[in-house]
Amino acid sequence: SLGVEEIVDVIANFAPSPENGISRTYIVDMEKGEEEEIEVSKSAPFSAQVFKSVTDPFVGKLSFFRVFSGTLENQLGFYNVRAKKNEKVGHIFRTFGKEQEEIKRAIPGDIVTVSKVEDISVSDTLCSPQKIVKFKDIKFPNPMVSLAVKPKSRGAEQKISGTLTKLAEEDPTFKVSRDGQTHELVITGMSNLHLNVILSRLKRRFEIEVDTSPPKIPYKETITANAKAQYKHKKQTGGRGQYGEVYIRIEPLQRGSGIEFKSEIVGGAIPNQYIPAVEKGLKETTKKGILSNNPIVDVKVALYDGSFHNVDSSEAAFKIAASKAFHIAFDKAKPVLLEPVVTIEVTIPSEFMGDITGNLSSRRGRIQGMDSFGELQVVKASIPMEEVKNYETELKSMTGGRGSYSMEFSHYDIVPSHLVQAIIAQAKKEADTVD
Repeated sequence: SLGVEEIVDVIANFAPSPENGISRTYIVDMEKGEEEEIEVSKSAPFSAQVFKSVTDPFVGKLSFFRVFSGTLENQLGFYNVRAKKNEKVGHIFRTFGKEQEEIKRAIPGDIVTVSKVEDISVSDTLCSPQKIVKFKDIKFPNPMVSLAVKPKSRGAEQKISGTLTKLAEEDPTFKVSRDGQTHELVITGMSNLHLNVILSRLKRRFEIEVDTSPPKIPYKETITANAKAQYKHKKQTGGRGQYGEVYIRIEPLQRGSGIEFKSEIVGGAIPNQYIPAVEKGLKETTKKGILSNNPIVDVKVALYDGSFHNVDSSEAAFKIAASKAFHIAFDKAKPVLLEPVVTIEVTIPSEFMGDITGNLSSRRGRIQGMDSFGELQVVKASIPMEEVKNYETELKSMTGGRGSYSMEFSHYDIVPSHLVQAIIAQAKKEADTVD
């Protein structure tokens, strides 16, 4: 690359040495948070901070850190404050692109690499065990753009999660998660370009190719009214039959309450040994969902009556009766879909303010406030997650790449009625595809 040698020469000749540069501090009392200025000298206690980590299929894990004080000798070790343990270092390297040069010692200002020390992460403080100190964690921006990934070959299914986790250890702005509701493996980065780079790295270094798609929105189902239902499961097929009858009452709960079950059976209308089967039938039904194959939440279910047969009743019969009764009651209780809502902050030059607020409002967003930051404007809004799945691309188009945004989950809210049928139809289509 042109100019690299020249700029390195400028830094070497005119930038201050570590001894005369910006004074830095580290935390010396972890409980009280007391700080102390670093003594930048070769004779001071050793301290350094990890700023980069790379996993190489052949070399193993490489950790890059900058030495702030003291001297790290080859074949010696250091104390990792996060891991709370001493690590032995076999070799210290100075890295030049893909090449590495082994050195005998590292002094303040040096940027060096150690290999095959697995329990080291970005932001870790490395120090002398005789003087344990800690640097403040490096702050990284939160990744916003997500994709669901699935390996193209079946053989890669077992190792893709672990491999992506290794890539996430290298890059704090890249996250990997398994959605507990949709069961998708989701990767999240700073932009579509960032994710493309990660996936090309996955293919080049680990020979794993993936198919990508927008992550599914984790909708939920609930009710908005009280309802009662009764169901008798009765079946006779030669020999022992099946019999179980339940009466249930359901009512809506506050957001975030989950599913509550209460037995109000008195007088032995249903024997105690069958009550857990009723609860199990209800829990399995709420987990699968009824409208859109999404979990049912925030419902209180009371079992208040029923009947049994001395010979034909069984746990299986009461489980089926409870599930059927809940379906009937759910349909009566004015069911609705819930969608995740996020709080989004969009930072843009003033000239784009009208376009951005209008765009957010057209996407069912509610503007909650505006602020200024120098020549930039910050718009804060509450908006359904569905509406901002591809917001990075939209914002880049509207602002010519001059806008940025951050968002975080806020709460669940009811999906407008005119959108419900399309969501249900899509869920049914996906279920039929799986079947």
